[in-house]
Amino acid sequence: MDSDMGQSHSDLPLDGITVVALEQAVAAPLASRHLADMGARVIKIERVGEGDFARHYDDAVRGQGSHFVWLNRSKESIAVDVKSESGRRVVLDLIAEADVFLQNLAPDAADRLGFGADTLRAEFPRLIVINMSGYGSAGPRRERKAYDMLVQAETGMISVTGTPETATKTGVPVSDIAAGMYALTSILGALFRRERTGKGATVDVSMFDATVEWLGHPMYMKMYADKQIPRVGLGHAAIVPYDSFPTSDGEILIGVQNERGWRTLMVDVFGREDLVDHPRYATNIVRVENRAEVDEMVGSLSRLYSTAELDKRLAAAGVPAAASNDMGGLLKHPQLDERSRWRSVGTEVGPIDAVLPPMTFSDVEMKMGDVPSLGQHTESILTELGRTADQIADLHRDGSIG
Repeated sequence: MDSDMGQSHSDLPLDGITVVALEQAVAAPLASRHLADMGARVIKIERVGEGDFARHYDDAVRGQGSHFVWLNRSKESIAVDVKSESGRRVVLDLIAEADVFLQNLAPDAADRLGFGADTLRAEFPRLIVINMSGYGSAGPRRERKAYDMLVQAETGMISVTGTPETATKTGVPVSDIAAGMYALTSILGALFRRERTGKGATVDVSMFDATVEWLGHPMYMKMYADKQIPRVGLGHAAIVPYDSFPTSDGEILIGVQNERGWRTLMVDVFGREDLVDHPRYATNIVRVENRAEVDEMVGSLSRLYSTAELDKRLAAAGVPAAASNDMGGLLKHPQLDERSRWRSVGTEVGPIDAVLPPMTFSDVEMKMGDVPSLGQHTESILTELGRTADQIADLHRDGSIG
């Protein structure tokens, strides 16, 4: 797989922006990693001794946690006891020089430590403060723990995900990821506004609100049609045929979203013009009403072809289709290899492979820096803040840094 191209990153869009992140787990680290991808300097505050607990979820990546290496490359790690007065002072000194302060501590924890948005922005009016939480800054669930699975359940995400028999959460933490992406876009918007007005911002982003936003279609169906979107596995609650269908040697996913696509599938792929205007199949509305019958009929036709042969026919006709891959199939996917999406990044146990972030600028490649070891940059950052060698040694002795 390709190595880092060694290019200059001075043209990255966030070059010169400094982010201080008092973060853990997934949501906030995802937001800050994308800021780092785009050239921001991200200083990650970690617990002395333990660090971000995502470091220890598993040891799959040569002894390192898979979540951690995914979400924390290109950052600097400083290990600080934020509950000690001297450690808290270090964090405040970092924030004083920062453009963005991002935190996803437990409710009120930042305020108790002196890192509350009102306090910080009174002293640093240009600062952008992003508070991330499970359920938001108010309301009856405010104090509750908010793991991804729990938020997917509270919002009703699991009511529309899974099979008719079994509700399920998604295979990746979408509530965390959604919150991370909304934090990212909030930061970019706030930075743009600050360029025009000089004004900082305080922004609250919750996993609950981010997930609710993603549920717009099923919410409106319930509000205005009093219909609970059913769980349909790989299928689509409002479109038929849109599912996995058998072939002579496997399966293939087919999605038809309109009557033109239905005609193309029947005529150009399966040679069954007689079925195009069948009264039980002619429109998407009646196909949804007769889902089981339509899926069985399409499956009887798809079985006549091998997966490779049917894939070619569907592609030639312009009918949307996809292979049903697992992670092994993804790792070998030509769409990654042929576009050189793989890079090598450093870790404390040596280089690992990583995929370029989705933001593909035409004139500069996103930053792909190392994954930091716990506290790797503690002394260099403290020196930058003006601490002497003796002062740093004292902080080590009293456990304020690690």
